[in-house]
Amino acid sequence: MRTCEEPRPPNGQSPIALAAGQSEYGFAEKVVEGMFIVVNSITIKIHSKAFHASFELWQLQGYSVNPNWQQSDLRLTRITDPQRGEVLTFKELTWQTLRIEADATDNGDQDPVTTPLRLITNQGRIQISLKRRTKDCNVVASKLMFLLDDLLWVLTDSQLKAMMKYAESLSEAMEKSAQQRKTLAPESVQITPPAPSAQQSWSQSFGVSPSASSIGQYFDKHDMKESSYHLLISRLDLHICDDSHTRESGNLKHGMLGGAIQLTFRRMAFDYYPFHRAGDACKHWVRYSEAMETREQWAKKLVGEFQSKIEKP
Repeated sequence: MRTCEEPRPPNGQSPIALAAGQSEYGFAEKVVEGMFIVVNSITIKIHSKAFHASFELWQLQGYSVNPNWQQSDLRLTRITDPQRGEVLTFKELTWQTLRIEADATDNGDQDPVTTPLRLITNQGRIQISLKRRTKDCNVVASKLMFLLDDLLWVLTDSQLKAMMKYAESLSEAMEKSAQQRKTLAPESVQITPPAPSAQQSWSQSFGVSPSASSIGQYFDKHDMKESSYHLLISRLDLHICDDSHTRESGNLKHGMLGGAIQLTFRRMAFDYYPFHRAGDACKHWVRYSEAMETREQWAKKLVGEFQSKIEKP
């Protein structure tokens, strides 16, 4: 993989649907989604102007799950609402070991003294929720949860500085990509007639003939109101150590050993909502609390004051 200086255009319609000669969510999509994937090892290499990185995964598995993140009948792994013209699907990826390594690219603009950044983690998993339009299979919203167990990470100060440079080099490309996504935000969904097997598969899964209201309620329960990305680490032991170095004073060299800091985090979580507008409701957020209500009122007040200033001649 290689980072782009300018973001690429959207992919358009689903290649699976086009190859099957269909224009909407149908049998071909369901067959591909039902596949159980097992890969013994996979290596992903990323190249950038500032650095190159590699991700190595062992014992990777990918499969469909129900909304409660449990393996079950494949008919329970998707929720189709004919009234909205949308379908929800749920996937999970698991692995035994993940190795991440990043190093600076040989570039004259970079600091010649760089330290490769390495991280090895034990088993983890990624939970993926997708909401797509049934008429063209385009993704309307997504939810990505990156879950890690106990994690031990030892960093030197030079590695920490290198990591900051890597993040800085990606910030510009990520900002351009975010601007493109905002300009191409999903429009209002046009209602399309249901596929012939949509209600039939739903009724076979639950043994009943559901009404439109029951399907809508079940859809609302697991719906993604907007795209979001989440990282949850059960326990993180972070050790930041100062590199050993020498200092020359006159004709003598004195060895100086730096200090170290140990930080322990429990149930550390990061939540990112890239398309959330200032002043909009946050009750659908994963970790919504009463403290956020005050923030919501404060944000609405600031947005109202800004709009009033803009509207003044």
